[in-house]
Amino acid sequence: MTLPEAVTAVFLGLLEGATEFIPVSSTGHLLLAGHFLGFESSGKTFEVVIQLGAVLAIVIAYFAKLVWVFGSAPRDPAARRFIGAVLLAFLPAAVLGAALHDVIKTVLFETPRLIAIMLILGGIVLLLVDRLPLRPRYDEADRLPFGTALGIGLCQCLALVPGVSRSGSTIVGALLLGVSKRAAAEFSFFLSLPTMGGAVAFDLYKNRDVLSFDDVGLIAIGFAAAFLSGLLVVRGLLGFVSRRGYGVFGWWRIVVGTVALILLSLRF
Repeated sequence: MTLPEAVTAVFLGLLEGATEFIPVSSTGHLLLAGHFLGFESSGKTFEVVIQLGAVLAIVIAYFAKLVWVFGSAPRDPAARRFIGAVLLAFLPAAVLGAALHDVIKTVLFETPRLIAIMLILGGIVLLLVDRLPLRPRYDEADRLPFGTALGIGLCQCLALVPGVSRSGSTIVGALLLGVSKRAAAEFSFFLSLPTMGGAVAFDLYKNRDVLSFDDVGLIAIGFAAAFLSGLLVVRGLLGFVSRRGYGVFGWWRIVVGTVALILLSLRF
């Protein structure tokens, strides 16, 4: 591992944590940044595994809530219902992601132009949904009906295409299903735990034969950077979207996608 590689790993880790929980597609940002920086990891494992840093940020930020949920589940129906809703929302992407893993990693992850287009299209959708006169019916992330949770989970399947955004697809789906802006973001946080944890575990298993010691060092650096930036974003995001909504992220996506398309057209 060289110093430039380590610096790149820090940058990509910070980028991952900063974009994982906002609806702009952390994977899309990582893949585009890696493409323009000339950074490649075995089987794209670095880009997937450093997401665990962001997962740890959620665990730390919501540690008390998680302890309460799992600690009270044996005696509290509401806690069991919340766990069931998150697992139900996780199921569709888990099944489809496992079935399409090879296509996603070998085709979609290697198509930066597609990623840029998805960023732009997703930004337009986010702007339109943010301006709809939606009337929320559900204000608490831990009290969503199973049908609503499943609908959010089906929307999450769209994020198997890099550039769509896992948080973006789940938040937009939740908003359209009557969830408030704050609760939509919070449910997306909790849904990220089984989704990202499962994706990392499956990816490590699939790429177990191509990992090297150098990969482990870079992943550790990226993991730490993703944790730090992810923790900052998680602690500030709910208040921000409650006041400002999601429009700014739609413009962010459009700008990044457009710049990426321009650079790609110049054969950067």
